[in-house]
Amino acid sequence: MNLELTEEQKLIQSTARDFAEKELAPVAAALDRGEESREKFLANIAKLADLGFMGLNIKSAYGGAEAGSVALSLAITEIARACASTAVTLAVNNLVAEIIQTTGTEEQKKKHLRDICSGAYPAASLALTEPGAGSDSAAVSTLAERDGDGWVLNGSKIFITSAPYAGVFAVFAVTDKAAPKGSGISCFLVEAGTPGLVIGREEHKMGQRASATNEVSFENCRVPGDALLGALNKGFSSAAEGLAGGRINIGSLGLGIGLAAIDYATAYAADRKQFGRSISEFQAVQWMIAESYTELEAGRMLLMNAAARREAGKPHTKEAAMCKMYATEAANRACYNAVQLLGGYGYTDQFPVERYARDARVTSIYEGTNEVQRFIVAREILKSL
Repeated sequence: MNLELTEEQKLIQSTARDFAEKELAPVAAALDRGEESREKFLANIAKLADLGFMGLNIKSAYGGAEAGSVALSLAITEIARACASTAVTLAVNNLVAEIIQTTGTEEQKKKHLRDICSGAYPAASLALTEPGAGSDSAAVSTLAERDGDGWVLNGSKIFITSAPYAGVFAVFAVTDKAAPKGSGISCFLVEAGTPGLVIGREEHKMGQRASATNEVSFENCRVPGDALLGALNKGFSSAAEGLAGGRINIGSLGLGIGLAAIDYATAYAADRKQFGRSISEFQAVQWMIAESYTELEAGRMLLMNAAARREAGKPHTKEAAMCKMYATEAANRACYNAVQLLGGYGYTDQFPVERYARDARVTSIYEGTNEVQRFIVAREILKSL
């Protein structure tokens, strides 16, 4: 088995790392505290688009980099090392683009993908979660009803990433109320500025604060017939491929946060003196460092396996759930170890590890809770018996 990255993948990884260190790291804390403007945040997103990162797994014919799922995972990890808020915007943007590429018509791809990849749309949003449809995503109640040659959408979504500045939303809605649960759902592409598309309250979050997360409602929101993405009443099943990719993205994001936290804490431990010597000489500290790096490396290998399978067109539902679950939980443990290693300083905002811990916490919740990922893994294993 060849575990070496290709030259293109190494270049993308190093480009992402350089950008993160030079452009994102210097402003990440200020963005988190609200001391830096959203315009600065969006300017960095635009720079990522210029680098080709907003469509890394999109075909070049539609303006993408066509670099593959492994390269996308590597890029998200490096960006997350510096700014998790930027990384989640990057992750969701690529997820929506891949769903359009996989299920869209040629006209939809030409209309939207180039704008998503180029930054003409500052971002793209996935509108799936609702107050009554979180882990049970098949329970969506937003309704889309026929109206002549178009559709009228009514309903509410919550926790929608990038909503205030998204150029297009991939919106899941019920189109057949009589169908069994999950079977009568379709997906629609709703462009920003469409009458009836209302961007609501922005959440005040524990972490990843620079990334906007909003309520979005649809109030007699009329879209044309060609806004239907994929087959009618098959939106949920046709998007499953994209959602599996989204889990790889979030696992990669968690890995980046965890690595940033334990890197900082390890350097701190090597420098910090107590009882007349560096605290890195104490076995308790060494074990925390060793366990964190070992778990994160295991998470990285799971991510690379899932991404490589996705890139090769192989089944990867189980692998995507595994890597998302394991990498994000390893990241949370690494962040809490980092806070512990810094002691009282780790609990203050003078040092970045408290931000890393806050940013990491949600990675085990969004893009499917880790409890749901465990269910998926078990289901896929039992199916094979």
